[in-house]
Amino acid sequence: MKKPTLKAPKLKAPGLSAVKGGSRTGQSLLAGAAVLGLVFGIAELRAPASPTAGADGRRTTTQVERTSLVCPMPLQGAVGTTNLTLFSPEGGTGGAGTGLLADVTPDNVLAAQNPVRPPAGPSGEPSGQPSGQPSGQASGQPSGQPSGQASGQPSGSAAKGGSPVLDTRITLAKPGAPATGPAANNSDAGGAFAIATGNLAPGFTVTQTTSTEGIASLSGVRCAPSGTSFWFAGASTVNDRSDYVTLVNADSLPAVVDLRLYGDKGLIDNDLATGIALAPGTSQSYALNGYSKGQVADLAVHVVARSGRVGVGLHARDGSKGADWLEPSVDPAPTVTIPGIPSDVTTAHLVVATDSPDDADLKVQLSGKNGWFTPAGKESIHVKAGMTATLDFQFTADTRDGASAIRLTPSDPAHAAPVVAGLRVDRENKGKTESAWLAGGAPVGPRASIADNRGGQTALMLTATDTDAKVRVTSSAGASGGTPATKEVSVAAGTTVSVDGLDPAGVNGPYAITVETLSGGPVLAARQLSIGVKDVPTFTTQQLRDDHATVQVPHVAGDPGVVLK
Repeated sequence: MKKPTLKAPKLKAPGLSAVKGGSRTGQSLLAGAAVLGLVFGIAELRAPASPTAGADGRRTTTQVERTSLVCPMPLQGAVGTTNLTLFSPEGGTGGAGTGLLADVTPDNVLAAQNPVRPPAGPSGEPSGQPSGQPSGQASGQPSGQPSGQASGQPSGSAAKGGSPVLDTRITLAKPGAPATGPAANNSDAGGAFAIATGNLAPGFTVTQTTSTEGIASLSGVRCAPSGTSFWFAGASTVNDRSDYVTLVNADSLPAVVDLRLYGDKGLIDNDLATGIALAPGTSQSYALNGYSKGQVADLAVHVVARSGRVGVGLHARDGSKGADWLEPSVDPAPTVTIPGIPSDVTTAHLVVATDSPDDADLKVQLSGKNGWFTPAGKESIHVKAGMTATLDFQFTADTRDGASAIRLTPSDPAHAAPVVAGLRVDRENKGKTESAWLAGGAPVGPRASIADNRGGQTALMLTATDTDAKVRVTSSAGASGGTPATKEVSVAAGTTVSVDGLDPAGVNGPYAITVETLSGGPVLAARQLSIGVKDVPTFTTQQLRDDHATVQVPHVAGDPGVVLK
């Protein structure tokens, strides 16, 4: 039997000639009411929408539809190779999305609001291997001058219909396999921004890695969303240290930024560090020695955007001893865990800071084979209000107990002050050293990924903080081929496990690692990439953090009566 079709009646204003005694205004109001009645009558004839998981009036979990990340400027004052690697894990729902990376310029930022893509070309094609082309050419000390200025013409190609064309550097074609390519190779190269939509948005991640020549070192950083507050612990302006902050405005609105530096004597007051203006689509770098008012051995840096949003990076170089990007710390908290201490570390330098009006007294613990333990002679650290404090560790073959993590907890839970923490770790080989800067981390949550892992050169460290945990580790195919591999790993509470056999079979090009929490935890994870150069144990370490692939939204139901209230 054929179902009857409900046809909407034609909307016709009713005749009002039969309404006696009514004024023209009153007749108009009656006509409007009649039309509304017809409209809502039609609404009632339509079938109701299918109920969702949040139809009980609470919240609905849905996947993100767009992810935006910002990468810092390629290294200043160094000659080397900088590569950017994009990745989205499989499992995203919805239609085929778009994944791309472009240089931060005024035209590109404007075009990203309503992208007009140029024809496919070499600049937008992913490559399987790092290109080896030089990037981040020497430009002396960071100048504080904007980079990525508009040239007066839309980037890469002519405007279309008066709108700038988005000049794409790397394109990600599909989930489950990375795409990689070189960063800008001019001396005043700005930062980059990456956008993923549709099924590429959930879990989208980008990694930037630089191999420098001359003084061998490896510097890596996870590209992160623009924000208004970033903490770094472990910067310095003494001796051979050359540390600088990069600011990238990948938004279409201007930003105003303050740099707040904390040392062992408190907040360093400097008017030059406040009210830094950053125009849309521009990048700037600032050497910290211009703001610390003399040499300060151990600094915590808080970057605050008073208006707008920015992407932030902090790079450190200690002469020939090592260089890397500082890992950003999680927001201040009473308890902080720093994962990713290598198994062959020789020394470690802990910097803890608080901007609280109260002092912080903290217990210090290391993860060991049998759980958390207190290192002899390093049982605690006292941090004065608004200042930094330090603690040094020495490791030998007899005292090393494999990969590890540091946990700081309040000595008295009733008097807990929020802190941030960073840890410099050094590896040594034949008298040559290399350094990396770790930071207080956050759990991987349901899932986290990291791109740019390389065959035979990658180590993964997992730390379970409170209870035993089980995770699933997936290695993707390489950018130019390979077979994904998956394994489940158990991590006992208070221990750090190094995961072996990560490389996928037949891997060609950089691959990605995804960690999913199956039970227990929380679990913190860090990836170490090691590429030895002329006996120098060059390495860099980045954390894996919750990819926030889903968000919770309130359930909204239509209420036609709202227009009558």
